[in-house]
Amino acid sequence: MTQVIQNVSDTAFLVAGFRAAEMERETPLFRDPLAAKLAGEHGRNILAAVPKAFLGAWSVVIRTVIIDRLIERAVREGVDTILNLGAGLDTRPYRMDLPRSLRWIEVDYPHVIELKETRLAEEAPRCRLERVALDLTDREARQAFLGGIDAQAEKILVLTEGVTPYLTEADVGDLADDLRKVAKARYWIIDYFSPEALKYGARLRKKFMRNAPFQFTPKDWFAFFASHGWKPDEVRYISEEADRLGRPAPLPLWLQLWVKAASVFASRARRDRMRRFAAYVLLTPK
Repeated sequence: MTQVIQNVSDTAFLVAGFRAAEMERETPLFRDPLAAKLAGEHGRNILAAVPKAFLGAWSVVIRTVIIDRLIERAVREGVDTILNLGAGLDTRPYRMDLPRSLRWIEVDYPHVIELKETRLAEEAPRCRLERVALDLTDREARQAFLGGIDAQAEKILVLTEGVTPYLTEADVGDLADDLRKVAKARYWIIDYFSPEALKYGARLRKKFMRNAPFQFTPKDWFAFFASHGWKPDEVRYISEEADRLGRPAPLPLWLQLWVKAASVFASRARRDRMRRFAAYVLLTPK
C-alpha cells in the first residue's frame, strides 16, 4: 500500500478529514465547517488509504466531543489561556462558543502554522487567537516559551491532542516535567491508550502509518504521570462516551458477536479493561 502519511504532521490532515466527514452526516455530533478547507486534497488522499477496519474516524469524532466538553468545563472554572501544543489543523477557536477574552495559543511546526494562516486568512476566530511556530522537541526553546506564557496568564489549560503517542517515553517525561514547572498550568488534556489498545492498533497502523508510529507505550500510564507530578481529575473513556452519545463503534457484525460472547465469560475487571481501552484525561498538578 502506498504510504500517503509521510510523517507525524500528516496525521493532522487525517484528523481534519475525519472531522470534515462528520459534517456530512445527517445528525453530526459537532460542526466543523473549516475542517474540509484545512484537509484539502492531501487529506482526502490520506482518508482514501485508511483501512476499513481502522476505527480512527469514529474515535476522532468521539474524542472531539470529549475534549470540547473538557474545555468548556475548564473555561467555566476560570481558565483564561488555552495552550494548544501540537495544534495541527484544529479549529476550536473558530467553532466553539468561547469568551472573547479567552487567549488561545496554537503551537506547531512552522509549515503547519503557515498553512493555517493561509487557508484561514479570511476566517474570524471567536476568541483571542495567536499562533506560534515552534519545534516542541527543542526543549530549550520550549522551556523559554512556556516561561513567557506562565508570566502572562492567570490560569492555563494545556491541550496536547494526538501529540504524546508519537513521542518517546523520555520525551513525554520531559514535557510533563516542563509543564509541571509552569505555575499557572492548572489543567492538561491528554490521550490515554491501554496496553491492549496500543498492541491492537499497532497492527493496523503498520499498514498505512509506518512513517508515524506510536512510541509512547508505558506499562502503567497513570503511574507514569503520577511520577512526573500529574494526577487525573477527570477520565472520559471513548467507548463509554460513545454509548452516551448514541454512537457505538461501527464494528462488523461478526466482531460485535465475538465481543458480546467474550464479555459473557470475562470477569468484571476484564470487561472494564475491554471497554476502557482509550480515553481523554484531564490532568491536574499533584
